[in-house]
Amino acid sequence: MSTSRPGMTRIVAGESQTPKRRRALEVALAVGLVLLISVGAVVASAVARDSNASATPVAAGTPAAELKLGYFGNITHAPALVGVKQGLIAKNLGDTKLSTQVFNAGPAAIEALNAGAIDATYIGPNPAINSFVKSKGESVSVIAGAASGGAQLVVKPEIKTAADLKGKTLASPQLGGTQDVALRAWLGKQGYKTTPDGGGDVAINPTENAQTLKLFQDGKLDGAWVPEPWASRLVLQAGAKVLVDEKDLWDGSLTGKPGEFPTTILIVNRKFAAEHPQTVKALLRGHVEAVKWLHDTPSAEKSAVVNAALKQDAGKALAQNVIDRSLKNIVFTVDPLAGTYKKLLQDGVDAGTTKQADLNGLFDLRALNSVATEKTTAAGLGQD
Repeated sequence: MSTSRPGMTRIVAGESQTPKRRRALEVALAVGLVLLISVGAVVASAVARDSNASATPVAAGTPAAELKLGYFGNITHAPALVGVKQGLIAKNLGDTKLSTQVFNAGPAAIEALNAGAIDATYIGPNPAINSFVKSKGESVSVIAGAASGGAQLVVKPEIKTAADLKGKTLASPQLGGTQDVALRAWLGKQGYKTTPDGGGDVAINPTENAQTLKLFQDGKLDGAWVPEPWASRLVLQAGAKVLVDEKDLWDGSLTGKPGEFPTTILIVNRKFAAEHPQTVKALLRGHVEAVKWLHDTPSAEKSAVVNAALKQDAGKALAQNVIDRSLKNIVFTVDPLAGTYKKLLQDGVDAGTTKQADLNGLFDLRALNSVATEKTTAAGLGQD
């Protein structure tokens, strides 16, 4: 972790290979992190219910002095990259100071949100669902979508079908993250068993994306289910091939939008939202502007701006063919595609990373619908 400027903390994956003797420890730490998320969510629930807190009460509707915003250094988080680097979010926040923190994967961002280290974050849907379930609906609200698509299972060229995966080792960004759940759920439908500790018919090693690339190049991994730009980097720079493009698994029956599924959404700490609704609305104005910018901007300029933001956050720009392929695989949208969430929850249950629960109340899209031009539905799972 390093600080590049006031208010910006960078957490980026290293490029070095992890020694084999550390793998067991890493798996244990990954499982421990899921437990920490659960504890953090419960703490968030308790804090939200505590009416006797000693802190000075904050009047509802008062703009926050500071908004602490999280996001990842991934192209699937381009609305955050553009919103922050182009100044769109800060402009809409006005006198509220914007501070940002960059994460590698969803469970770590959720832990920070539940602990109060950040107030809102761009994230994949499954960690948000897990936190909501663990806290009995007290921890987070989904307030907008950000990106659809841009996640693939890429493998060694000699792997032709799902049948070739038995006994192989695959990676995902982090245990309990959106791609991790998608991978485990898909493998289950192929008849394979997996366990959170890496056991089963197919071993899954939760691994930072940059290390996944290096390990694949070194022949230590057989494949990975990863978001962009990592899927494109593995294909174009490491010789991987696409076995599953996740968009092909979504037929549109849940949303009316074939091929679309939530990769990145925007969530907020419920207590922060209750105390500072004006700040949340200002954040959403900046977010809507960022998504519109991504839609309206010519491809060359868009890739240049996003690439410059990635270089600032991750320390290195992407090859042009990587960023071009990545952007073509993603639809940027403020619609969180709420109709998919019951399936996403079931996938988490099947993967063993969450438990069955009622998701009613997960969404609060009222502020989004007050600033966006098109109305977005909560699909009966909250307010819109």
